Amino acid sequence: MKIGFIGAGPVAQTIAKHALLAGHQVVLSNSRGPESLAALVAELGSGAAAGTAKEAAEQDLVVLAVKWWNVQAALFSVGDWTGRILVDTSNRVASVQPLALGDITGRTSSEIVADLAPGAKVVKAFNTVPMSWISDFSSSKRKTAFFVSGDDAGAKKAVSDLIEDIGFYSLDLGSLAEGGRLQQTGGPLVGVNLTFSERFVLPTID
Repeated sequence: MKIGFIGAGPVAQTIAKHALLAGHQVVLSNSRGPESLAALVAELGSGAAAGTAKEAAEQDLVVLAVKWWNVQAALFSVGDWTGRILVDTSNRVASVQPLALGDITGRTSSEIVADLAPGAKVVKAFNTVPMSWISDFSSSKRKTAFFVSGDDAGAKKAVSDLIEDIGFYSLDLGSLAEGGRLQQTGGPLVGVNLTFSERFVLPTID
């Protein structure tokens, strides 16, 4: 799979490293242009490339990995989102010092993202744990669970498959309105670190 990243900070870099180790290709972008990412791409190695936001958005799956206050500009820089799978990793933190949450007028933050990227198949994921918790890139890393919410079943499956493929577990919470509320900043699942040593299935009883 080819994965585009809008944003090239810690979230994008961490997910990109796991994806590259699993054999995927990544295209990273930021607001300063591809040239500013030359050193990072070289560090990430084979399979990594730098591009514009529009080039990142042309990949099989697109990860939005910018601060909340940059979300609108980042999405508008692409323009046409029709049919694209957009993974929203953002948290609605309007300012850090003092800490303040963005006003989302009773909706979920990912519903706002969907409004700003009309036509996109938005899936909320990768936002509930700090990237430092998944900074082990070895084959023996802990199997952290990532929550997934979205309104398009096919898009959720694609994101869930990616999560599993890079060595983690996915837990489907339902729609952006319902599941998204549970996993957004201020919700009960932010900071919950679930890990699994193995997946099991209860035996059927005849």
